[in-house]
Amino acid sequence: MRIRTYSICLYIILIYWVSLHIPHMHSLFFPTLGAFSLLFISRPFEKAEVSKIAFGAVLASLIGSFFVYWNAGVLSLLLTLVIVISFINKFKWNAPPILAVSLIPFFTQPSLLWVIPLSVCGSLLGLLMTLSAAAYVEKRFATLPLFLKRTTKAESDSAM
Repeated sequence: MRIRTYSICLYIILIYWVSLHIPHMHSLFFPTLGAFSLLFISRPFEKAEVSKIAFGAVLASLIGSFFVYWNAGVLSLLLTLVIVISFINKFKWNAPPILAVSLIPFFTQPSLLWVIPLSVCGSLLGLLMTLSAAAYVEKRFATLPLFLKRTTKAESDSAM
């Protein structure tokens, strides 16, 4: 678990650095990337379930982008919320960050329809690859003393 945690931290830092230093990559870094990271390491998901959640996030960002591109008003926001929540319930995605990703286009308002969905897709694919590599390293090198979990047995001073 430690390797995955450190890998996620390094990945988010890398994405942040890329979004700061490469002009057209600004939308790669979004707040819910951290939420997806925590979600993916905190539950014992199968790869198929994680992939469905990532697909749901990309679809939700596409829906939000479409409605912002159409009209950035309250009606677009309402339609985005209703559609994305119904998809979350219908497909049992059980991942609240999906709804948050659908709202990104409403506060960034990109000039092109495909920018946010492509950024979400790229960021989540990178996250899934990072987590897969970290899980492989944890599984492969779990027997080394560096990776062993430390457990401490503390005995109470007052127990006799």
